[in-house]
Amino acid sequence: MKWMRFLLMPLYRLWFYLLLSIPIIILFPFLLLVTITEKTYASFFKLAQLWAAIIIYGMGWWPVIKREAAMKKGESYMLIANHTSMTDIMLMLLIAKNPFVFVGKAELAKIPIFGFFYKRTCILVDRNNAQSRKAVFESASRRLKKGIGICIFPEGGVPEDRDLVLDSFKDGAFRLAIEHQIPVVPMSFYDNKKRFPFAFFYGSPGVMRAKTHQVIESKGLQLPGDKVRFRESVRNIILNDLLKDQTLKNRPA
Repeated sequence: MKWMRFLLMPLYRLWFYLLLSIPIIILFPFLLLVTITEKTYASFFKLAQLWAAIIIYGMGWWPVIKREAAMKKGESYMLIANHTSMTDIMLMLLIAKNPFVFVGKAELAKIPIFGFFYKRTCILVDRNNAQSRKAVFESASRRLKKGIGICIFPEGGVPEDRDLVLDSFKDGAFRLAIEHQIPVVPMSFYDNKKRFPFAFFYGSPGVMRAKTHQVIESKGLQLPGDKVRFRESVRNIILNDLLKDQTLKNRPA
């Protein structure tokens, strides 16, 4: 019944933004305290994980995470995944055990309340500004040297075509991984597009599945020669897994 969706989805969306904002307002003094300096980022990260859990479970989503390999405590990783929804941020926070920072779009800093802490803790990039892209590498390099991981959604944004399984990958994550010789952790997010897409009148409670694939080492790789091959090999891991999942869902019972 389409009329039910058009009636209920605005309320469901409103509930999402309330869950996004209210914990930040309640925790504001603590969040302010732990974002004064990068030295307290680990404490902020734990609060961010709590915030993510409140949103995911509060929306009626149930994360089911399959791990092919565990990430070692205290190590830096480059975390990447397909990008389909705002909920990718929350799910990534629940999956990762080690602190990391997001590299994300500068436009998100305009979101009320959320944007205040987003710009204090994340690495912001304006993809239309070459100087901004250069600053991203400098900031990410500084964080990696301090043992903090990086998360980049290498598609560069959510594809406008909702039927597209996986867009092409940009170079940034792989250049950083090779430059700092840190391993890459590819991840597949299967249900986020269905649970909370950017299409306003769609979404639903339910299972939110994810999979962390085997860790891919970058040791021994060199720039610029190995960058494209490395990028495409990682992309194929995620793409083939997403296509396999689609095939299994469409298989007749």
